[in-house]
Amino acid sequence: MTDREDILKLLRDQRQAASPGLGSREIADKINVSWSTAKRQLNALIKAGLVFRDGQTRATRYRIVDAPSTSATGAEASPASPASAVDTVRWSNNGQALLARLQQPLAARAPAGYQRAFVEDYVPNQSALLSPAVAQALADEGRMRGRQPAGTYARKVLEPLLLDLSWSSSRLEGNRYSLLATQELFKRGTAGDDPDAVMLLNHKAAIEFMVDAAPQYGLTPAVIGNLHALLMQDLLADAEGLGRIRQTVVNIGDTTYVPLQAPMLLQEMFDLIVEKAQLIKNPVEAAFFLWVNLAYLQPFEDGNKRTSRLSANIPLMLYNCAPLSFLDVEAQDYAYAMVGVYEDCDVSLAADLFTWAYRRSIRKYAIQLDAVGVPDPVRLRFREQLNEAISRVIRERDTIDAAIAALALSEDDAQAFRPLLAQELRVLGLHNCARYRLPMEQVQRWIDAGRPA
Repeated sequence: MTDREDILKLLRDQRQAASPGLGSREIADKINVSWSTAKRQLNALIKAGLVFRDGQTRATRYRIVDAPSTSATGAEASPASPASAVDTVRWSNNGQALLARLQQPLAARAPAGYQRAFVEDYVPNQSALLSPAVAQALADEGRMRGRQPAGTYARKVLEPLLLDLSWSSSRLEGNRYSLLATQELFKRGTAGDDPDAVMLLNHKAAIEFMVDAAPQYGLTPAVIGNLHALLMQDLLADAEGLGRIRQTVVNIGDTTYVPLQAPMLLQEMFDLIVEKAQLIKNPVEAAFFLWVNLAYLQPFEDGNKRTSRLSANIPLMLYNCAPLSFLDVEAQDYAYAMVGVYEDCDVSLAADLFTWAYRRSIRKYAIQLDAVGVPDPVRLRFREQLNEAISRVIRERDTIDAAIAALALSEDDAQAFRPLLAQELRVLGLHNCARYRLPMEQVQRWIDAGRPA
């Protein structure tokens, strides 16, 4: 009996026992296979419409689909089955061929090391990791209409982006929080000693930094280093490794790939990746190039994949394209996409996954952008003054009169500015303070004091 048949039999037995389903690790233990093998076979059964997934992350349970077919070979998903109702990645022919190679046991796959030529042979605006037609189509679909300063799109959708990208990126790292629990955590703003909460709040802080820093400084090694430092704060055993090229050896599980280990070479390749990404004119190709290459290089002691996911958003932000939040991406699909790059320098699966995920992001944030509506010309005119005045009220506890006086506005401007500032202070809360670069702790103290203004 094959592993897939064992899983089907196990899940049929569980259904007959009125069980709510089993987790992937329980299934692996019961049929005596590795967890990665169980996950691989479960994903194949889901695609075949024989099994469906219920729940998220550690609460995920797998159950058998009520369908006449009991074999994983040659099965078609039933139109009514939960699996077929979900928009999932459609692998290209090249992607399917790569997936077949990666589904072989580790012992059957050749050891692989870092290939410098993957970056060194890439010529910006001549070479391409994505299909140029696809990259251009995505850039056209995702770009914000009209001429706006860099970072405008990201700022306009900042609140949903903070939640979406923080949660989805953390979920790919095995974080147990649901989307709703993440939202509550962000309102609360404190993590305690819960590492999963720290991971989520670190993502939020890193995204807030990126939205401010990228338009000001552009794509630089220092910006990426600071993203890593914020993402891994209080999660890295050695704080000296925050934002710094690693001085230690790293190994990656479930792959034959052994990353580059020499710190000087890591620094050289890291700088080269950023330099080439800066020169790529198409922001979608630049985003994909960064995402793939930062993960492949593994420049930091830990947190490389989450750093690559956030860094991929920098070129999109600079060109006012929709952000990439990786919503609904399955951890197993993501892992295969990365391992394809690690072991074969083959981006087929990564390109399929990226294209699918970015199109979903484009659709979501286009709706969010439309909901924002036409910007208020008065708000736009006083944008910097509004940031400064609110900062004075919250950080320095100035009154509204004192904050306005410090701006040295003309009498007419001050008269137009006052009701705008008063309204913003009325609606200011923990859920929306990021747009004014305010720490949640300070905002909470101001609220607790009765919103003095």
